[in-house]
Amino acid sequence: MWLKNKKGRIDLKGLRFTDLLITIMVGIVFGVIMKFWDDLYSVIKPIMPVARQLLYGMWFMVGPFAMLLIRKPGVAIIASLAGASLSAFIGHGFEVLLYGLVQGLGAELIFASFRYKRFGIFVAGFAGVASCFAGFFLDLFYGYAALEAWALFVKYGLRVISSFIFTGIFAYYIVRALEATGVTNSIRPVSKEDYESLN
Repeated sequence: MWLKNKKGRIDLKGLRFTDLLITIMVGIVFGVIMKFWDDLYSVIKPIMPVARQLLYGMWFMVGPFAMLLIRKPGVAIIASLAGASLSAFIGHGFEVLLYGLVQGLGAELIFASFRYKRFGIFVAGFAGVASCFAGFFLDLFYGYAALEAWALFVKYGLRVISSFIFTGIFAYYIVRALEATGVTNSIRPVSKEDYESLN
């Protein structure tokens, strides 16, 4: 599969070892961040029992962020699994790996539906929302979503909003800022045309 641009074409056929290593590193960094985020989420529970759902998007950010950075098939799943693996290692259990898998898959399917050619705000945001929905179905399986209809709507409605904000805005602009500084050139050389293609 090839992604064409004004400078030529970018090979999307497979991950290089460097791509895989960076993807795993991104997942691990997010795993560390999510550990502290989990502590923050617990601390504010008594203060913001409902509104804290607006912070939940952080858990859906790793896959879309890695994909925006690397832009190759499979990246969202691998990064999400890497982050979940760290969480499982520090004591959150095997269940977390399943969440990492399905949430990464949810994001991956969105980018795949655009044939890995679109990486703008809305695509990244929808990838986060897809991760949220994937997590929701797993919540249903485990019984975590056993709430009254109105509570279910509020809880997951806020999570959908949060997932779009964290993946469609925060992740997008962080990657764009990194590209503007040239930090990512060794990962994925970015021409002016490629930079503009983020729009």
